[in-house]
Amino acid sequence: MDNLDQQMNELNELKDLMNKLETFNSNEDFSVPSFDEFKIETKFTNNSNNPDPEYAKVGDSGFDLRAFISEPITLKPLERKLIPTGLKFELSTNTELQVRPRSGMALKYGISVLNTPGTVDEGYRGEVGVIAVNLSNEDYTIQPGERIAQGVIMNVVGQSISKLVRVNNLSETERGEGGFGSTGKQ
Repeated sequence: MDNLDQQMNELNELKDLMNKLETFNSNEDFSVPSFDEFKIETKFTNNSNNPDPEYAKVGDSGFDLRAFISEPITLKPLERKLIPTGLKFELSTNTELQVRPRSGMALKYGISVLNTPGTVDEGYRGEVGVIAVNLSNEDYTIQPGERIAQGVIMNVVGQSISKLVRVNNLSETERGEGGFGSTGKQ
């Protein structure tokens, strides 16, 4: 299907939608679903002795991930280690769990998550680990139960929504192939 055919299909779909909107009877009972009806449920197991993950405050995007270790682990400068959490998740369709650094640890101690954000796919059922890295010039010791990262549940456009299509050429844009600072500093 060429670009013109695709545009015509999209235009026809838009016309169909407009026709449906025109026939909508505003006198009919119509209620907006409550926010609770849109909430997703994320199931988890906790095989550690640490508290269950939870959103600490109203409006928080993430929840803490804690080190499930039996003894302290010291990270030397620029060293990285996989730190277990004891947590396994069952994510809802079209979501992922992102493993992100904790801002306070990054600022105060130079501790981060190496592949940030780390992605846990919806089909993965194994234990979530945190690839912790010490970006400081000092040793840092992770204690058992320490909050070492945060988890954020995100909506994603994955294979159930997106289809990858190989083409010979891509459409042109104003930006084109400009990247990595091409828009300047100021």
